[in-house]
Amino acid sequence: MALSLPALTVLVPLLSLAGLLGSARLDPAFPRSCAGAAGLCFYSLLLPLVGPVFVFFRLWAWMGIKLFRHN
Repeated sequence: MALSLPALTVLVPLLSLAGLLGSARLDPAFPRSCAGAAGLCFYSLLLPLVGPVFVFFRLWAWMGIKLFRHN
């Protein structure tokens, strides 16, 4: 059973966020606060979210182009 593209564009970012929040709750070594972008803490929070967000917006842009061409 394959999920549809709109379902995937919603599920992937939500699952990524759930994984990040679960990791923050369960991992004792997870950084508790980030003061600025200079430290490693900032990037440990940023990098897991960049991929799914990029995929989400890339797929929606592709869908917009596809729908624009067919109308």
